[in-house]
Parts: sequence; C-alpha cells; structure tokens
Amino acid sequence: MHVGIVAQKGNPRAAALAGDISRAVGATVVVDESTAGAVDAEGIPADRMDTCDLVVSIGGDGTFLFAARGAGDTPIMGVNLGEVGFLNATAPEDCVETVERVVTDYQAGAMAIQEMPRIEASGEGWSLPPALNEVVVMGTQRGHGNGIEAEVRVDGSLYGSGQADGVLVATPAGTTAYNLSEGGPLVHPSVEGFVVTEMAARDPMPSLVVTPDSEVTVRVDASGTDGAVVVGDGRRSHDLDPPAAVTVRRADVPVRVAGPDLDFFAALSKLD
Repeated sequence: MHVGIVAQKGNPRAAALAGDISRAVGATVVVDESTAGAVDAEGIPADRMDTCDLVVSIGGDGTFLFAARGAGDTPIMGVNLGEVGFLNATAPEDCVETVERVVTDYQAGAMAIQEMPRIEASGEGWSLPPALNEVVVMGTQRGHGNGIEAEVRVDGSLYGSGQADGVLVATPAGTTAYNLSEGGPLVHPSVEGFVVTEMAARDPMPSLVVTPDSEVTVRVDASGTDGAVVVGDGRRSHDLDPPAAVTVRRADVPVRVAGPDLDFFAALSKLD
C-alpha cells in the first residue's frame, strides 16, 4: 500500500506530523515535494497523489482542497491544524493512530468512505478542474460600477438576470465557505444538491438550491461588463471575454473522504 502525505507549506507542526506518520505507518509513504526536505520520505508533486492508495492532508481546509485536487478518486483523510476544519475530522494528537487504523482497514478491504460531490465549470474551448467547494463567475473587480451583467439559467429556465459582483455555485461542503460569506444558506453535507447565490446583486434573487443533476448556466453580457473570470475553489481560474457562457454541472468523480466521519455541527459551532 502507498500512502501520500500533503502537509501545509511552511508549517513546522504539519511537517513534524508528516514525519511521525511516515515513520509509524506500515506502508510505503511519499510526501509532497515541499515537505520532503523535512522528513525522511520520498517527495513527489502534489498533483501526482492520485497514484497512491490513500492521501493524508495535514493543515486547514485550504490544504485539504489543495490535496484533493491532486488526489483524483484516491481516498483522502484530513488532519486538522486549522481553526474550523469542516473537511478535516482528525485531531493532530490522534493522527498517527487514525492513519494506522485506516491503513489496516484498507488492507482488510474494509476502509469506510464518504463521498462528497464536486462541480466543474466549462465553456467554449475550455474547462476547469473539478472544485469541491464552489465555482464563481465574477467581474475582475468588485464594488460599485464593477462586476458583471449576467443571466442565470437552471436547466435552460431563466432564474435571474442583472448586474452583480458575481454568481456562485456551491456544493453542500462549500456552503460553509464563500457561499456563507455572500449570505447563502448552510446546507448539510448529506443533502444532495447545489446552491446558486448571487453576489451583491443590484436586484437580488434569493439563493436557490437545485438538484445535483441540474445544469447551471451563467451568461455574461458584454454590456456593463469590463471583464470576467471563472474561479474554482479560490485557485484555478479562467479569464472570460464577454459575451460568454459558463456551464456548471456535477463532476463525474467525487471526493472520497476516509477516516472518521465529518462532524458538521461540531465544526459549525466554531464559526464566529
């Protein structure tokens, strides 16, 4: 069995825990390249972690998202060094024991997996890698006189149109992130569906929960729009040249989470 570890860059505690896990676990261990110098293990690019049988993310939710982009359909478990940790169910003091237990379960063919949907954005001649939290279509700048002139359709039916800073489509996992800061609702991870939230719209529509098989299309008009960008999970982006259409739909491959069950309400209690 091969275990890959992605540790939060520049965090000595994350690197130390990566070393503890690599020495204790009964499997072949590789770590991300930026951590390799701090531990006695082989380093590989984080985007090649899909070659492993299990990926361990050590850090906050941002590190988990980063690790998930390279994990593909490989199960991933999160060790929480962040403040909230919606995606990281394992406390640092329990990480070695928990990884050992997950490895044992894997070898026995009994590893428990929780699947979390991803969404992907595409347009004419381009697509972004799947996102676990959200896809945002927005102006290159926010605020009065900026943003985009957009039309939002769900499965071809018009939902809303007008001037806004942007339009956000979030998974249930992502409703606790950017969506929440834009006034969108919280959605429990067990609920199947996605949330469409307008960002600082001139004539706002309420956030809308759509079925997981829905196709959301955001059409950005050239008039009233200086430029636009599509962003997935706050990192991967594509510049738009309006008029342009962005289609957001469920990705074929979900994120597969290993380890303890994610405790949504425990993490929720840490939000201020």
